[in-house]
Amino acid sequence: MSRGDWQPDQYGRFEQQRARPFWDLAGGIAVDPPIERAVDLGCGTGALTAQLATRLDAGEMVGIDNSPNMLASAAERADGRTGFEPGDIATWTSVADHDLVFANASLHWVPDHAAVLARWIAALGPGGRIAVQVPANGDHASHLASVAVAETDPFLSAMGGSPPPDPVTANVLPPEEYATVLYELGVAEPEVQLRVYPHVFTSTEHVVEWTKGSSLTRFFKAMPEELHEPFLDAYRNELIARVGHHEPYLYTFKRILMWGRLDR
Repeated sequence: MSRGDWQPDQYGRFEQQRARPFWDLAGGIAVDPPIERAVDLGCGTGALTAQLATRLDAGEMVGIDNSPNMLASAAERADGRTGFEPGDIATWTSVADHDLVFANASLHWVPDHAAVLARWIAALGPGGRIAVQVPANGDHASHLASVAVAETDPFLSAMGGSPPPDPVTANVLPPEEYATVLYELGVAEPEVQLRVYPHVFTSTEHVVEWTKGSSLTRFFKAMPEELHEPFLDAYRNELIARVGHHEPYLYTFKRILMWGRLDR
């Protein structure tokens, strides 16, 4: 197991909360004409990928991910309809032979979304569909607190004086820009929505467990393992200083969902 790789068990602790936007996104996909060939870019453990293939009655669905840990978990879910492969979603494309490109909570990890979406849409055949969801919560205290802690020692020095940026803040576009990008790429009537997902946690500190399995992984990859727990402690203190200690705590999480059908 590589240091700093995604941990399926930690990520899965909030399986129900993370699944909701996935199925909201899936619910906006037109299934007529039938979906014969589909791809799930950033498939993670593959649990939802396999369920999605069944729900859409897809002929074939391939899940793509770059995490060895996630792919090892996904391999257990491969069947005659669903398979999994390593790959880089930033460069992935195909030659107009897919009916669906699906990407839930993965696009924000890579830059230059207009160019990436162009490659994804190039993979669609006539009438092909695209469905993408990206987090848009970079302005929440849960994100800002981790950035602030990363700028302090010993963490700053351990990361060479340059912590990895928050991918949501650095890469995610405003909703209206996604609509424009999709339209200019040939999507006749793109639909883009900004939604707020409210998560009721037992306490403020529970947010640490949420981010530990997602946004904080970028810091863990960039620093020695012996600093992981001290970083979590400092992050917990910073988060509470910003929002207070609450039992329970309402964690609001903004996400952008977008859909479209290729107009050719």
